[in-house]
Amino acid sequence: MEHHPVSAWLAEAASAAERQGGPGMLRYVLLVMIVGCALTAWFLLRGYRRKDD
Repeated sequence: MEHHPVSAWLAEAASAAERQGGPGMLRYVLLVMIVGCALTAWFLLRGYRRKDD
């Protein structure tokens, strides 16, 4: 097994992060996750509403 210095590992991790989607992609993922959680909560909780007609 080869020994890789920490500085080389960090440099490779930084260059890999630049090739990924970037911070804009994280915003979209978080937005979709929050909207999905809200819709799921609405869908699940609407069944517990009681109408007193």
